[in-house]
Amino acid sequence: MQVDLFDFELPEERIALRPALPRESARLLHLMAAGRLVDNHVRDLPDLLRPDDVLVFNDTRVIPARLDGQRRREGQREGEGVASIEVTLHLREAADRWRAFLRPAKRVRLGDRIVFASRHETDGATLEADVIEKGEGGEVVLAFDRSGPRLDSAVATVGHLPLPPYIASKRAEDERDRRDYQTIYARNDGAVAAPTAGLHFTPDLVARLEAAGVSFEYLTLHVGAGTFLPVKAEDTAAHRMHAEFGSLDEATAERLNQARAEGRRIVAVGTTSLRLLESAAGDDGILRAFHEPTSIFITPGYRFRAVDALMTNFHLPRSTLFMLVSAFCGLDRMRDAYAHAIATGYRFYSYGDASLLERTDTTA
Repeated sequence: MQVDLFDFELPEERIALRPALPRESARLLHLMAAGRLVDNHVRDLPDLLRPDDVLVFNDTRVIPARLDGQRRREGQREGEGVASIEVTLHLREAADRWRAFLRPAKRVRLGDRIVFASRHETDGATLEADVIEKGEGGEVVLAFDRSGPRLDSAVATVGHLPLPPYIASKRAEDERDRRDYQTIYARNDGAVAAPTAGLHFTPDLVARLEAAGVSFEYLTLHVGAGTFLPVKAEDTAAHRMHAEFGSLDEATAERLNQARAEGRRIVAVGTTSLRLLESAAGDDGILRAFHEPTSIFITPGYRFRAVDALMTNFHLPRSTLFMLVSAFCGLDRMRDAYAHAIATGYRFYSYGDASLLERTDTTA
């Protein structure tokens, strides 16, 4: 499909730079299966969901994956061969290796060493990595000078919270972001970006959902920096998705299969939960344990096998995530829903408002 089909005009003032407080006070646009649009708030979820629905959350935890460093080249004199480099980790490949994006990539070549200094001026900590692979679009593989928990600890010391580009370009990261850009149920370190639909949940909302009969399941998809990359191809068939590591254990898969067999709806909280569920589902619709990277790319015409409804924020024009929701509900329906959201003042992107989408079987 032509990528231009997924373009739309978004006024800059619709981009949220801070979340709603309290989190559940964010607006929620309900797109019903019959096509009707209803304006609500996230706090209304206990009344909008069915008592036997199953909410599936992504429990990944955002790490400080943006690192500021200096390129050093062996054999050059003091001060020569030094250049400032910004690194964003996005997929761990081994105990001591990360796939990452560099800016500016043209300043780095194979064999270069990058030295990262602590963001805390008093501790003097450093971390070093060698560029051992270089691909397209600024993507590299870095081999660090330590591994496992020691590497995790060093990244936590030298790294910064990787706010989305459309926020980072407007203001600096601060202490409030370290709280706001994390779900209340985050527990497995590894994400470069938050599963943002989950940011709306509070302990009170979870308690009210539980009291309403809604049940909860958890999986892990470590969201990568590739989620923010623009689609540069003219046709969706030419776009390459970056892989993200996902994990769904066997017991959770069995409970979800049983829920579907009982006629209960599976409601994915966020596109990351949906992408992992669809990756783990076979052609027969049965979910199986899944512990590997996924680069699933969902566009209109895709046959959904595991998810009945989706809660998600509002996405960028021409993005793979707007393509996904267009596959879920139909491109024309989503264009109408986004036009309504823009006209009525909904807030967009990671810190913005949310939508609750009910799938129909005629979404191609």
